[in-house]
Amino acid sequence: MEPPIRLSSTGTIIHGVSVGEVLGVSSLAHARLIAGEGGLGRIVQRLNVMEVPDILAWVKPHELLLTTGYPLRNTPQSLGRLVADLDERGLAALAIKLGRYVDELPAEMVAQADRLGFPLILLPNDVGFDDILNQVLTDILNRQAAVLARAEEAHRALVHVVLAGGGLDEVAAEVAQLLDVSVAAVDGSGRVLASAGPAEHVAVLRESLSREGPPPRRGRVFASVPVLAGGHHHGRIVAYSPSGAIGDGDVGILERAATVAALVVTRQEAVNAVESKYRADFLRDALTGRAGTAERVTARAGAFGWDLARPVTVLVAELDPVGDERSAQDRLVACWTAAIRRHDPRGAVAGFSHEVVAVVDAGVDGARLAKDAAAAFADVPPATFSTGASRPCPGAETLPEAYAQALKAARVGRQLHGAGAVAHFDQLGVYRLLSLVSDTDELHAFVRETLGPLAGDDDADHADLRRTLQVLLETNLNVAETARRLHFHYNTLRYRIGKLERMLGSFTEDHHLRLNLTLALHVLRMRGI
Repeated sequence: MEPPIRLSSTGTIIHGVSVGEVLGVSSLAHARLIAGEGGLGRIVQRLNVMEVPDILAWVKPHELLLTTGYPLRNTPQSLGRLVADLDERGLAALAIKLGRYVDELPAEMVAQADRLGFPLILLPNDVGFDDILNQVLTDILNRQAAVLARAEEAHRALVHVVLAGGGLDEVAAEVAQLLDVSVAAVDGSGRVLASAGPAEHVAVLRESLSREGPPPRRGRVFASVPVLAGGHHHGRIVAYSPSGAIGDGDVGILERAATVAALVVTRQEAVNAVESKYRADFLRDALTGRAGTAERVTARAGAFGWDLARPVTVLVAELDPVGDERSAQDRLVACWTAAIRRHDPRGAVAGFSHEVVAVVDAGVDGARLAKDAAAAFADVPPATFSTGASRPCPGAETLPEAYAQALKAARVGRQLHGAGAVAHFDQLGVYRLLSLVSDTDELHAFVRETLGPLAGDDDADHADLRRTLQVLLETNLNVAETARRLHFHYNTLRYRIGKLERMLGSFTEDHHLRLNLTLALHVLRMRGI
């Protein structure tokens, strides 16, 4: 059975009674169903009287059409198509008086009504259409009023839950009690945030939610409505009734519950935003040495559920400079927060302007944690982030040093390995030492003095010669191996070596010069640090 159509226009009847219930009114006590018994559950929302042959232009869905057959008296052959045409337009049923204008209904019409489940009702001759109209419309309006009153009562109860400071647990419990169903509030990823109802029914509901694809929005057993706020989809409210007793009025109450749930979610988001700011401010102060003594830092961290008294490692996840940084940053914080919950529930995590900083147990595998967060973050390409890990530090007093190490590792790692790199401070090798030189002007001067014209990228020939020098140094001046790597003829490489020595000095004989050249090339590779 299709549910009643919901129209948004003010004053439109959106509830009705079934054809079976219509047959129970007193004016139809002697009416007889002659075909279409399978459609007794069709919903009647309005009534219409057939006075003209072209009635199809005037009918509407969920109508009970009354007729004496007068418009069809001269075209009885049109009865054969009438049932199919009315069923196609969504009518609920056809009620007809026989004997005055139409003596009997064609057998084909009756068979078609049975086939389509379209009720054909034979009306008593002594009943006026006005009596039928008055009684059925009164029942429909009473049903509408009862449904609206029930919905209003439910709305007041749900609003009271919010005003009393209740959350999704209380909303779910209220809905379960109002509708006598099992209810679950689900977030956008399908995670159950709250549930209520008999334990065995909640278990069935959770199992259905774990299957691929959501349960149908409306049905005899399940109903699901979205939770929307501020143009964002925050999840769904899902109900389950093993008896199949969820009706359209119940769905209306679920929709009101979804509105209230949206208020709860947005309120919690506002609270979380404030708490997140306090956590971020405190962690930033702790990482920069402005949060006070180690004891004070440890105590305040405990209030946030963080354990900073143990040996920890600092991780910095810094957005690579591409994409929409604001939306990417919000997603980065969410992914890292979820990953920290899985790997170290007592770990600290907070988002700064364009990075996320986490302080986790020293025993946690930082590379695996970063990979976990990156897997979730990959849902929003092309944004990526680079991750740096510090050395283990014994406690809160050494957090500033560890933070500087992790930040340096993230930035050096990106320069060396590209966007999305994961680097540990202890694995940077000579780059770790170079990164500790705070005077970058001095580093750049060292590069210019050591490499001379090869220090810039303006000349393609110089850049090519610098590549030759780099491979020579990597192979410990093995000319044959260098020629193989660069795909040069041996004599061509000998010529290039001579040219390089005229520009830089006799590096093939001076090991000190070779060391300087190697360091200069490393600094160039760290450009921007």
